[in-house]
Amino acid sequence: MKENKLFEEISNLDTEQINSDFSKLDLLSTEELLGVMNAEDALVSLAVKKEIPYISLAVKEIVKSFRSGGHLFYVGAGTSGRLGVLDAAECPPTFGVSPDLVQGFIAGGKEAAFRAIEGAEDVFEDGEHLIDKIGVTEKDVVCGLAASGRTPFVLGSIKAAKMRGATTILITTNRREKMLNMMNIKAVDILICPYVGAEVIAGSTRMKSATAQKMVLNMLTTAAMVKMGKTYGNIMVDLMPTNNKLRERSKRILMLLADVELDEAEKILLQTNWQVKEALVMLLADVDLGIAKKELDISNGFVKLAVKNILSQR
Repeated sequence: MKENKLFEEISNLDTEQINSDFSKLDLLSTEELLGVMNAEDALVSLAVKKEIPYISLAVKEIVKSFRSGGHLFYVGAGTSGRLGVLDAAECPPTFGVSPDLVQGFIAGGKEAAFRAIEGAEDVFEDGEHLIDKIGVTEKDVVCGLAASGRTPFVLGSIKAAKMRGATTILITTNRREKMLNMMNIKAVDILICPYVGAEVIAGSTRMKSATAQKMVLNMLTTAAMVKMGKTYGNIMVDLMPTNNKLRERSKRILMLLADVELDEAEKILLQTNWQVKEALVMLLADVDLGIAKKELDISNGFVKLAVKNILSQR
């Protein structure tokens, strides 16, 4: 792309606009400055709310992918890429899933997650090569993260993923109509565009844009995991008790949901090798471990459904 064309494209992005209301930002007191930032942050959730229909479509595709043996891959650069890496890293300890199920990739590789690598996002072909390297298939979902919506590395990844038959998502904080006019949208199946407006500091997409993206990522994986049976009501019951805190939390969950004493909760958890869902079915339905496992498989991991099926057979 010629320099003048690139300059024009970037200059027209919502994420690059300057809000004249904040032109005296550097003259404000610290408390006034923080008040301005907080007021702008309050607008983010409203922007995300407007995108719920599209976020819902994305969640349904992610669940479909998980149930068919697929994965969710986040691909981004800079702040956006780091948010994807963070969300992916938090899924195993929170929801008890394999680290392979949700994975995050950032332009410039792992080092870029901790230190900015300038220019890593500018190579379209690097995004294509990443998709080939990780072996994306038609069962997978590839979610691109780009506040601007134009990051070459991200768009390269999306194009390559689409060619492999994967479902593709792009999260950007520019307006939908602007994105549809600016980019070749054919490679994107689901476009999520929480429009947060100009940043308090012009172009600093680590602020409102990043907050919006983080909120969307929270919604994508949390809703998908709920739909995969990872919770009992609003209590996480498929956690991985890999440390003392989580083991104690596992005991407390059984005590609360199955109305048992501490000793009984620990006894059952030891029998299940600290698998909370299996222990919960055993206690609520009064069955042994074998039946609990079988019914959880039949019910796609939903504890309430497994218990209901067992009790209905009596």
